[in-house]
Amino acid sequence: MNTQRPNLLYIHSDQHNSYVTGCYGDQLVQTPNLDKLAAEGVVFENAYCPSPICVPSRMSMLSGRFPYENGVWTNSHILDSGIPTFAHAMGAAGYEPILIGRMHALGPDQLHGYTERLVGDHGPNHPGGRGVDHGELSGTAGPTRVSLQKSGAGQSAYQVHDEDVTAATIDYLNRLGVQKRAGLLDAPFSISVGFMLPHQPFVARHEDYQLYDGKMTMPQNLEPFSDKLHPYFHWWRKKCGITEVPNDEVLRARTAYWALVTRMDIIIGQILTALRENELDQNTIILYSSDHGEQVGEHGLWWKQTFYEHSVKVPAILSWRGNLPEGVRCDRIISSLDLNATMIDAVGAPPLPNSRGRSVLTLFREENAAWEDIAFSEYCTDEGCYHRMIRYEDWKLNYYHGQPTQLFNLKEDPNELYDRSDDPACRDILMALTKKVLDGWDPDQIAVHMEDKRADTRVLGQWARSTQPPDQYRWNLLPEMDYLD
Repeated sequence: MNTQRPNLLYIHSDQHNSYVTGCYGDQLVQTPNLDKLAAEGVVFENAYCPSPICVPSRMSMLSGRFPYENGVWTNSHILDSGIPTFAHAMGAAGYEPILIGRMHALGPDQLHGYTERLVGDHGPNHPGGRGVDHGELSGTAGPTRVSLQKSGAGQSAYQVHDEDVTAATIDYLNRLGVQKRAGLLDAPFSISVGFMLPHQPFVARHEDYQLYDGKMTMPQNLEPFSDKLHPYFHWWRKKCGITEVPNDEVLRARTAYWALVTRMDIIIGQILTALRENELDQNTIILYSSDHGEQVGEHGLWWKQTFYEHSVKVPAILSWRGNLPEGVRCDRIISSLDLNATMIDAVGAPPLPNSRGRSVLTLFREENAAWEDIAFSEYCTDEGCYHRMIRYEDWKLNYYHGQPTQLFNLKEDPNELYDRSDDPACRDILMALTKKVLDGWDPDQIAVHMEDKRADTRVLGQWARSTQPPDQYRWNLLPEMDYLD
């Protein structure tokens, strides 16, 4: 085992459904670079995000705390700069943590412990700041029906962003390579790379789209809209206009999504090639994951915002050649917070004092290591949704405050088709998991906190609209970057 401090390359995508990856079993998608990384490391088959929506998930991943602990529940909430993050821990250990691309943090602190940021997000730094113009694809980046209607071959500005991120990352690695060859590289590096892909718009360039055009399949588990749906999904599908979606829209959007995943894999491959060609891959930890998944039509749903596996489960591939086994699949249940703790542990950084994360390295360092198969996720909105999920061993319980609970046995029912919450034989596990999901998590108190935050955000938004503060880090998304062929 190499005793020198390792390098770290952490790649984080946006809205990648782990099932749409070759190494996770998809026979159609082309992801040779992620598949090769998986063959060189460990694939975690049961990794869950802390929230099935962007900002809460990312801020939890950074801080190692659940949304109810760091106060970030929605995409308009700001992470307190006094909360130490993974990047702060890296810096405390003597690294210079570099961020290239997506972080999706709101507020004046656009670093949260990173010492340098080379490419920013496309959105405003401040609530109430200047919004984004997606031109021809206006509205397609959100959870609305138009994202299915305006899908197909063309170009998403998010791909242009990620190509810029890739170029900046490769340039940075090349400069590190120059220093290494000159004998001047005397410290390990820590690079976080944030991608937008494969987040909708469901629009991909023709060369990628044609790989799947005519080959795409319908969702495995279609769920017709009816009054029999759980109340949350009945409301959500009506709100988003997806009560009925014709097959041509379904296939077109899915074709584009598979194509976007392939494009993301290609640019990841370009980065890994630069790492290898500069001989920087020795003693380097490589982690790939995403902030949440994508429903891609399963259960009649799209985007995220649910606790179904396609939305709440994330890919997690960890490679550290010479230190971790290769070609291993780990079925233990983990959280993205555990990946935070793992990176900190691997580089010998001080652990975050209030982190809920557990280092997965113990699973490979200790024979018969103790590990509780448990993960939580929560989803709270300004529209009165206070939801929390627990995955515990073979079971998953989805708690909806004021609405019926869902209970699934994922070993027997991996597609989550049979809600067992009313099954008398499951009464004990239902009660036990409900107790766990509510332990320390009070939806009534969260409602009060969120009302306070809404009042604060109104003032912050008015301030930004009036004063037009400059965005310290922002990538310039132009409307002409978004179009359909």
